[in-house]
Amino acid sequence: MSKTPVPVVLRRRVTAQAQHRCGYCVTPEELTGAAMEVEHIIPEALGGQTVEENLWLSCRRCNGCKGQRTHAADSRTGELAPLFNPRMQRWEDHFAWSHDGTRIIGQTPTGRATVQALRMNDDLIVTARERWVKGGWWPPAG
Repeated sequence: MSKTPVPVVLRRRVTAQAQHRCGYCVTPEELTGAAMEVEHIIPEALGGQTVEENLWLSCRRCNGCKGQRTHAADSRTGELAPLFNPRMQRWEDHFAWSHDGTRIIGQTPTGRATVQALRMNDDLIVTARERWVKGGWWPPAG
């Protein structure tokens, strides 16, 4: 199935709503050095439409790992849990930062499933976050 292009006006609106940061790992676009992607919360392959209510901003890392998934295993229980929906849920209700600010800790089944499925704490991104912490740019406030 081919992806439906997101109209420029809609992309700008979603980008502004997301405050130019990934809805999953909350990394600001300016730290990635690359434009964020507008992703389908419910993937097109599963019937998700290219409408504002189903779109949010995502970094390439998170979007690539999410793929066509809407659920993943909770790392604590092994049971399937819905992935975090950045449009409908509050980040701080499902995630917290480790004491050093380099790792995202899932606080709920949804949070844990999302951290695991999107590989939000793999070595490469944790190393980057360590540098961002040293630079005073991380973790993001609010």
